[in-house]
Amino acid sequence: MARPGTTDPRPGATVRTDDWPAQAADTIEKVVGSVRDKTTGPAITAARGLVYGTFALLVGTMVVVLLAIGLVRALDAYLPSSVFGDEHVWAAHGLVGLLFTLVGMFMWSRRTKPADAAE
Repeated sequence: MARPGTTDPRPGATVRTDDWPAQAADTIEKVVGSVRDKTTGPAITAARGLVYGTFALLVGTMVVVLLAIGLVRALDAYLPSSVFGDEHVWAAHGLVGLLFTLVGMFMWSRRTKPADAAE
């Protein structure tokens, strides 16, 4: 229990109310901590978002490239030679290109228009 004339700013710590240097130090510590939380917190969040976003972009690009390569190889192996001839890699590339074109056209049709061009 605190004695009269004392305060307990922290558990187990007793500071006299007339001990103004300790109170000033505590106030400065609170202000510095508050400023640090308001400045470095958002900066750390932005840096993490940038790092994770870059990583996701690189991995996503790699996945799309490897998927396209695998799809071309699978189509080249399974396209009938009677229809496309013995050398039908061109048909596999054409079909994968057509697939990417159709996906791109669909995504282009779903885009949102800028606010100034919506008039």
